[in-house]
Amino acid sequence: MSRSRLAFFVVIGLLALSCVSAGYTLGKNVSFSSQWPLYEALRNTSAIIFAVVGAWLAIIYPEKLRYSLREESENGAQESPNFKLLLTPAVSSAVVLIIVLAVGVAAPLLKQVEIIQPHISILRGSSFALLMFLTIWQMIIVVIAILPVDFLISAEARTKAQKEIDDQIRGLSQRDNEN
Repeated sequence: MSRSRLAFFVVIGLLALSCVSAGYTLGKNVSFSSQWPLYEALRNTSAIIFAVVGAWLAIIYPEKLRYSLREESENGAQESPNFKLLLTPAVSSAVVLIIVLAVGVAAPLLKQVEIIQPHISILRGSSFALLMFLTIWQMIIVVIAILPVDFLISAEARTKAQKEIDDQIRGLSQRDNEN
């Protein structure tokens, strides 16, 4: 990994860490009922990404999906990097969905436990920090989910340019043959 790329990831990581820390500190005063609509929006976004990426996988790699459901791959278990690039957002979105669903069940139950009541601000801060972390993670997932579209557009542009070049070469060779 190049130094500039490493520096970029370090800066992004530090920025994410400061956002999560700020979420904990400032989130102590935000009630869970005010946090929950943000969790719902995150859940909806994750579900949409999960569905869209799942559809892309089914359309672009139907044979890979068919073979992956069998115990042994008949075509020799060769992995495509683009397949992994598409699969990563789907798996990550599924994990975000699981966490959000677990929080939705755990939060009302934790409110009922009397031992936790004196520490409710810590739980609110932790919940908001988790919300910040999951939101940042989901933003990264959205970017990763968009990358295959960019690859498809780039591949289409290369194919179109190559076709135009081939057509021009054919046109020149046909003129030479006519003369």
